[in-house]
Amino acid sequence: MSEVAVAEPGVEDAPPRALGSGSAQDRAGLRRVALRSRPRPNLLAAPLTALRGAGPKLAAAAGELGIASVGDLLAHVPHGYRERAPVREVTELRIGEQATVMVEVRSVGVRPTRRRNLRIVEATVADSSGPMKATWFNQSWLARRLAPGTRLLLNGRLDRHGFRVEAHEILGEQGGAQGIHTTGLVPVHPASERLRPNRIREWAWQAIDAARLAVDPLPAELRARRRLPAEADALLEVHFPGSRARAALARERLALEELILHQVALAASRSERRESRPGIAIGPGGGLVERWLASLPFAPTADQRVAFADLDADLASGRPMQRLLMGEVGSGKTVCALYAMLRALEAGHQAALMAPTETLAEQHAATVDRLLATEPIPFALLTGATPATRRRETMARLASGELGLVVGTHALIEPEVAFASLAVCVVDEQHRFGVSQRAALDAKGPGEAAPHVLHMTATPIPRTLSLTAYGDLDATTIRELPAGRRPVRTWVVGEEKREGAYEFIRERLREGRQAYVVCPLVADSEKLQAKAAGAEAERLRRGELAEFRVGLLHGQMSSREKSGAMEEFVAGRADVLVATTVIEVGIDVPNATVMLVEGAERYGLSQLHQLRGRVGRGAHPGHCILFADPDSELARRRMEAIARIGDGFELAEVDLTLRGEGEILGTRQHGLPRFRIADLPADAALLAEARREVRAMLRRLPTLTGPELEPLLDAARERFGGGDWIRA
Repeated sequence: MSEVAVAEPGVEDAPPRALGSGSAQDRAGLRRVALRSRPRPNLLAAPLTALRGAGPKLAAAAGELGIASVGDLLAHVPHGYRERAPVREVTELRIGEQATVMVEVRSVGVRPTRRRNLRIVEATVADSSGPMKATWFNQSWLARRLAPGTRLLLNGRLDRHGFRVEAHEILGEQGGAQGIHTTGLVPVHPASERLRPNRIREWAWQAIDAARLAVDPLPAELRARRRLPAEADALLEVHFPGSRARAALARERLALEELILHQVALAASRSERRESRPGIAIGPGGGLVERWLASLPFAPTADQRVAFADLDADLASGRPMQRLLMGEVGSGKTVCALYAMLRALEAGHQAALMAPTETLAEQHAATVDRLLATEPIPFALLTGATPATRRRETMARLASGELGLVVGTHALIEPEVAFASLAVCVVDEQHRFGVSQRAALDAKGPGEAAPHVLHMTATPIPRTLSLTAYGDLDATTIRELPAGRRPVRTWVVGEEKREGAYEFIRERLREGRQAYVVCPLVADSEKLQAKAAGAEAERLRRGELAEFRVGLLHGQMSSREKSGAMEEFVAGRADVLVATTVIEVGIDVPNATVMLVEGAERYGLSQLHQLRGRVGRGAHPGHCILFADPDSELARRRMEAIARIGDGFELAEVDLTLRGEGEILGTRQHGLPRFRIADLPADAALLAEARREVRAMLRRLPTLTGPELEPLLDAARERFGGGDWIRA
């Protein structure tokens, strides 16, 4: 099946036995009856309606599956194959046997049944060996098409009442394919209620020749070296394979191509960003950073020192830094971020740290204040809750250059906020910001220069996801915990353990420690059977924790209320903080040693790991009690994993395997690449191969230019755009 031919003379007139012997050659011969004319060269970009039978309604249904063009259709590969039996003669059939026959219609009729609206089409059909009765259920319209003399391919089973047809094809119809529904390996494409697999199959057969008129995007040298088939041959084999093995090889080749195109798009995006605006060259560190490091009450870990070196190299390069700093919960990412910001300050520039929420920004400001205790470096906090007078003062000092360091939220990127010389931006939990928001901060740089940007996340990102969603960034990973930090002991329990859990919490509180209680909802919901933070706080005050001071924190509180609740807890004036996941990141209360999470099965593994990272941050061990009622095998496996695994990166890999790459960051991030053919993490090895190939191209052609790469760049741009989708 290496070639798709136009209709072959004489095939329609061949006797049934000649085509129905069941050999591979015969099945291939049936399927090579294709379109009367070859598609136009631009058919891959043509709308789906260019295909026969793709009217506006069906095209709209296809659009819901992501199929808008002929190229989209060819990328919509089957998720399985159904093996059809070889063509047999009528007299060879046995009761209950699945078979395919090639027959001619002798007569046809429609018979009503006792069931309302159910009609049975009955036809007498025959081949050279003899006749039989064929039946179709609820397809009375078919009787009008089955005139005597019509030749058919039928697949189904013989029973005592006749041959029950499961799939059929009318041979000899103008422009129709033959055998794609009833012979050999029949592809089963992902479909919907509005668009059935057989329709997609017919369209794919029409479109398959279009690939032969398109330029293969992979360079000839790469295809020859890796002994890859042409894209057109791979598309034919994945949609209409000669064997399952050939289908698997074809899918692998197309998945590799898709991953290479994606890595090329990332490389092009990264190159464009680096070359579009110069960076601010910051030379070797001076006295300020050295004094600050020496003043820290702890020695930086080896991973932190590696991060310092990476930051030094980026800042000195003269190109704008774009680095992702991934760190295990409590690994000291803020120290690395402050290192980069202080490097900017000692060089006479400014630095900013932007967080997604006011609560997190306030926590960062408190941490910066604590880490700079020995250095008289002024900084300000700028959020939506900042009073107007202080806001105007802070903005004036930033614009004049008097204020070198600022911590804030989206307020930092509002048009009226100006910087004298912004050299370093730290964006925390950067997946929560959109591209336009980060671009606005980027535009705050001085003149034509772009500020260095350090993206920071405490969500451990698996390698497979980091190479796709963040592949255009340099990456530094901090896995080593500071000395003295111990793993948080985690238990997954049911309702029968509740009283024991509260007694455990009371014991810790009597020792002088503090605790969190995390609820999935802010307020009660009739639809969701889950505990709400407000109601639970009131219940605990009256019940199990009545002898202790219970605070409340959730996202719907005002800025003043949230600040007050956190201040009470940090100061130790509240023993227990009942909260939603607003405490997921950035909250640092060393005296908090116990966390109880309600409805734990509702959270992702990375989110649960983030939550439990809020306890055990001081001298005392941390404990996390997860109340869960897993209602599926997937939920049960996730709960087993969080109880067993303490390493965030290992957990993230498990989460990726169980839930898919789009859910790792809590909810599917709009704009993350959705591969049509590649399947992560199953294709992680192919992703690594694709990255190696693109890196080799960059070593040979650093600007990714040259005639041999033009089809590759065009295909990457068409498939993945200019890069803005990466973290939209």
